[in-house]
Amino acid sequence: MDRAQIVHDNFLRRVEDGDFPDGAAPDGPLDDALAVSIYRSGCLTRALDRTSRAMQANGQGFYTIGSSGHEGMAAVAAALRPTDMAFLHYRDAAFQIQRAEQVPGQTITWDMLLSFACSSDDPISGGRHKVLGSKALTIPPQTSTIASHLPKAVGAAYSIGLAKRQPPEHKQLPDDAIVMCSFGDASANHSTAQGAINTSGWTAYQNIPMPLLWVCEDNGIGISTKTPTGWIAANFQARPGIKYFHCDGTDIYQTFKVAQEAADYVRKRRKPAILHIRTIRLYGHAGADVPTTYMAKSEVEAEEAQDPLLQTVRLLRDAGALAPQAALDIYHKTGQRVERIAAEACSRDRLDSASDVMASIVPPRRECAPSNGPSANDRAAAFGGDLKQMEQPQIMSRLINWALTDLMLEHGEIAMMGEDIGRKGGVYGVTQKLAKRFGRARVIDTLLDEQSILGLGLGMAQNGFLPIPEIQFLAYYHNAEDQIRGEGATLPFFSNGQYTNPMVVRIAGLGYQKGFGGHFHNDNSFAAIRDVPGVILACPSNGADAVRMLREAVRLAREEQRLVIFLEPIALYPMRDLHTPGDGLWMRKYPALSERLPLGQVTQHGDGSDIAIVTYGNGTYLSLQAQEQLKAEAISARVIDLNWLSPLPEESLLDAVQGCNHILIVDETRRTGGLAEALMALFTERSDIPHCRLVAEDSFIPTGPAYAATMPSAEGIIAAAKTAIAGDGA
Repeated sequence: MDRAQIVHDNFLRRVEDGDFPDGAAPDGPLDDALAVSIYRSGCLTRALDRTSRAMQANGQGFYTIGSSGHEGMAAVAAALRPTDMAFLHYRDAAFQIQRAEQVPGQTITWDMLLSFACSSDDPISGGRHKVLGSKALTIPPQTSTIASHLPKAVGAAYSIGLAKRQPPEHKQLPDDAIVMCSFGDASANHSTAQGAINTSGWTAYQNIPMPLLWVCEDNGIGISTKTPTGWIAANFQARPGIKYFHCDGTDIYQTFKVAQEAADYVRKRRKPAILHIRTIRLYGHAGADVPTTYMAKSEVEAEEAQDPLLQTVRLLRDAGALAPQAALDIYHKTGQRVERIAAEACSRDRLDSASDVMASIVPPRRECAPSNGPSANDRAAAFGGDLKQMEQPQIMSRLINWALTDLMLEHGEIAMMGEDIGRKGGVYGVTQKLAKRFGRARVIDTLLDEQSILGLGLGMAQNGFLPIPEIQFLAYYHNAEDQIRGEGATLPFFSNGQYTNPMVVRIAGLGYQKGFGGHFHNDNSFAAIRDVPGVILACPSNGADAVRMLREAVRLAREEQRLVIFLEPIALYPMRDLHTPGDGLWMRKYPALSERLPLGQVTQHGDGSDIAIVTYGNGTYLSLQAQEQLKAEAISARVIDLNWLSPLPEESLLDAVQGCNHILIVDETRRTGGLAEALMALFTERSDIPHCRLVAEDSFIPTGPAYAATMPSAEGIIAAAKTAIAGDGA
């Protein structure tokens, strides 16, 4: 039943007997020394797989998903440059091993075994996961590559061309680099994969540089589900804008030749290509998976008979590069060396505390060149007549537009991307004129796919850019939330802070939008953002604070490498008046360029002591209306605008409520899973002041006159405040 042992024994016996599978003669540009090097990488791949299984059986290893059968990926690595960023499929140990041969000073066997053992000495994840990845080898780590890594590969590839024209301060990739992204035949069917591959072709179809090599490793099965014969070829052969290449991964000579041709095409033409490589999956899917439970034994044995290592020994013999006995000697010595090193790796320390585990959730700060802000001449050229209006109060959407303009003038590495943000200027006009001011390469009208929008930002960030993607509506974020949860937030965590993807994601959202609404355009739930470790969530309530907070968000991304979600209340974009029509009290002047609203700082309106109303976004607008009416009834209230919703500004908030007799939390998100739950817990644990909450119902938002019926209102806030002061606490 131990297929790994069976494959191992069969390899030894068949090499000794000279019993090799039939196949083509060695042909192509692969020289003897490199061919032997590729074989050595295959032997190490095989030995690591066998050892990791033994480690897990002995309680010293914790996760196994093998690369045996995919050894041909070493030939793909040999055809690329070590400066070509590689986003790897989880079966690509052979690729990483061979790439290590291209970079002096690598200790690849030791490094990978430390990762298998989850040792805190693991140089890529610090013991947090068994991952492929290496900063020195330009391989960002991937943890669960069920296609979620494909969108950011598109972003990284796009960034190369833009970086050539507008080099960012922290540029990582050479101008002639390409990006390689590999995935399995089962993952090829995932909607994320289809979207990313489509995006690369859509981009190239418009003659926009997209130097991206897709590699589909086709072993014909996904866990237990077969891939229909011919499906991958039929799926990829005629993709617009993408050239198709095919090779047999059990033949390292053919694989190297075709991979080199594909890489040369991508590098010279700056267009995407798909390399469809036939592979074999040995030993089953992962861990204790037994393939004979869902495949006929004869079928499993037929696959094993085509063992790529056996094929390679035959090819090396026929090329005169290495005798079979010498090949067998390499195989034996490699296995012995891996066993010896594994014993040492298993003795190294592992993470054992929450603080150690969490140490890399927040990325390290980085040195950035000081900035003096945009020049007067640049501002005059960009703003034109708008400069004269900056002394006059303006609506929020216009102030955000001006802030984005100043930030893009100041930081050339900022690029924006999203649906309709360029020519149209966004659904609500927030990005008007930006494409004209900065060009379509920095203000990118994307196709309609939120995963591609966020992936574009994630990938560009890994080449030194500071992306500001826009998600058109908060509800649309859920179409692609794994790009933040599973990719963006985890990258510094699983790379021990070596890789980051700093960016500011702008999302228009929340409720109270009249006329154009319903649950898909008015969404008052952001629980899926708040529970992602390391992500900062900001939500301004007025235009001036939006400007100050946006500047802080960019600083956090640029200097502290943070991933910030900037949630903009749609209903407040055009708001002019506060209490009476025509009073203009909700408009603000554009803040001076030096002004920021720091992370963790709340804003206090008034100093009333009867009750503190803690709120944010639309709630701030409604609470200030309620504050005025409560004052008329001799009730003194202060309104505390949170500004920063994750992490909560706990210390600043607790200071702000001091001296108040009661606390009322006004939360426009839902009763279940809403922000008020965290605030109630905070005040219960750390304050003696009586507190209660007014929240939205557990409901979606309707279209029509009842658009705000399920959410807090000014009248509801007044009633809740009176009830709290009366001592009812309901």
